[in-house]
Amino acid sequence: MNTYLIFALGGAGLCGIGLFGFILHDDLLRRLIAFNLLGSGTFLILVGLAQSGRGGVDAVPQALVLTGIVVAVAATALTLMLIRRWTQLSQQSHLTEEDE
Repeated sequence: MNTYLIFALGGAGLCGIGLFGFILHDDLLRRLIAFNLLGSGTFLILVGLAQSGRGGVDAVPQALVLTGIVVAVAATALTLMLIRRWTQLSQQSHLTEEDE
C-alpha cells in the first residue's frame, strides 16, 4: 500500500464524516464545518488518485485542487457572513422547517 492510497482512503473517511455531520446537525455553523470537511476529503482523494503507476504526477488534478481550495475559502467567507447576518436578523443559529 503506497502513501497516495492512504491519502485517498483518508479523504474518503473525511468525506464520510463530513456527509454524516451535514445530515446530522441543524446548526448552520456546524453544517458549514461539515461541508468544509467534505470538500477537504474530496481534495485529498483527487491528490491521492492523481499519481500514475510509474511514480509520475498528473498536473491537472493538482491544478484543480489548488483552484478548488481558493474557491472553497472564498465560499466559506461568504457563507460565514451570511450565517452571521441570518443570526442577527432571526436571533437563531439554525434553520426551522415551516409547517404547511
